[in-house]
Amino acid sequence: MELACALSGGHVLGRRPLAFKQDLRSERIGAVAVETDADRLKRLRMRAWRRGMKEMDLILGPFADARLAAMSAADLANIDALMGQNDQDLYAWITGQPGAPPRFAALIADIAAFAGAGRGSRAG
Repeated sequence: MELACALSGGHVLGRRPLAFKQDLRSERIGAVAVETDADRLKRLRMRAWRRGMKEMDLILGPFADARLAAMSAADLANIDALMGQNDQDLYAWITGQPGAPPRFAALIADIAAFAGAGRGSRAG
């Protein structure tokens, strides 16, 4: 109904036009939105827990919950790039199959060690 109201100028059934709220979660510098640190951590946690493969959810989710907050900006940029990789490749690399890009080697080893230590699930 609100969409019809907005499309017709806001005068359907006495309703006023929709007002669009400004996104207050990010600061604006000129015309470019800058992601805050808190929003970046939230976005990375969400990407870690909602992958295309359940196996990767259960590996990356707990790792993100435990480690993201303590990571440096460079490490966060690296894990952000890693999460852009497809799940089949990530799963193969984390389970020890060769072929991981060298820039992700240390991070993949850290994730694999974390998951292998039995900390890779929410139950516990």
